[in-house]
Amino acid sequence: MKTIFIVTIATMVFGSCAPPTPQARIEQNPEKFASLSKRDQGLVQQGQIAQGLSQDAVALAWGTPSQRFQGFKDQRSTERWDYAGSRPVYSTNFYGSYGYGGYGPYGHRAPLGYGVGPEIAYIPYRVASVWFVDNRVDSWERNQ
Repeated sequence: MKTIFIVTIATMVFGSCAPPTPQARIEQNPEKFASLSKRDQGLVQQGQIAQGLSQDAVALAWGTPSQRFQGFKDQRSTERWDYAGSRPVYSTNFYGSYGYGGYGPYGHRAPLGYGVGPEIAYIPYRVASVWFVDNRVDSWERNQ
């Protein structure tokens, strides 16, 4: 019983880390997918975008953006969608006693000894951007 519980928890944790695929997003939004042209449906299924695609099509192909920026240019509404990823940055930290006679500043026992501990921080970075003019793809860029 204990093993089943651990396996179930591990599956839930690792399964939630996997980014959804275009197919999973299509299955969650069949009405949006059905409203697209055959050409656009083919692009979405492959996870690709093209000039003139609607915002719904891009959301199905690439997912929900990390950030959205609205603007106005040449008397037309514009919007930029940014997609972010994260990179691990590894470092080590030094730790040791407080020097309060074995007790910390609040009367708690201070850690004994000294040491170096590893630390991992995840730094966000921009993976891709899509520019829309009047709610249609005007241009995009993506890291390679």
